[in-house]
Amino acid sequence: MPIRTHRGRAAVYRRLWGWPLRSPKHLVAALIACAAVATAVGFLLPEPPPSTNMAASRTRATEHPAVVPPPRTKSPPTIAVPQAAPTPVAPDPAGVAVVEQWGKAWVDHPVGADRQQWLSKLRPYTTEEFLTEMASVDPSNAGNVITGAATAVHSTAGSMAVRLPTDIGVLSVTVNKTPAGWRVAQYDKEG
Repeated sequence: MPIRTHRGRAAVYRRLWGWPLRSPKHLVAALIACAAVATAVGFLLPEPPPSTNMAASRTRATEHPAVVPPPRTKSPPTIAVPQAAPTPVAPDPAGVAVVEQWGKAWVDHPVGADRQQWLSKLRPYTTEEFLTEMASVDPSNAGNVITGAATAVHSTAGSMAVRLPTDIGVLSVTVNKTPAGWRVAQYDKEG
């Protein structure tokens, strides 16, 4: 281990770096001095040059003094505000008829029929988006018989919720008005 003496360059550095640690007053004074030096350096440094976008907008503003570009600010995030619920209307019999036709095609799956045949029967009454979801349904899990008439539960100008009773339970079927007419967009089993 080297012997430390009170002479030489290392002793001077040791005294300078050790001074703030000798007492709490020295430490506070050292922190204030560092903050003052950092602030002074911040004020003395030159401002960075403007970016090319700001320089271009400034030259455009000077070329056309009547046209002043708006200041560029970040826009706040967009928040989706719920709109008022659509106004209920009387159920459209054409939409209820589509649900009945879809229901007949839904339960029509003879033993041994493959999924593509079943989906081709559903295609005229179903939206394309929902038909891709229906491709994952096993036809043997669909009901076998429609046990009652389809009844509209809720209806707006562009959508209806219709109850369709089957032998496996009541289906809640959603039909949407599309350019091609009413089409089934979703179904769920109630209960």
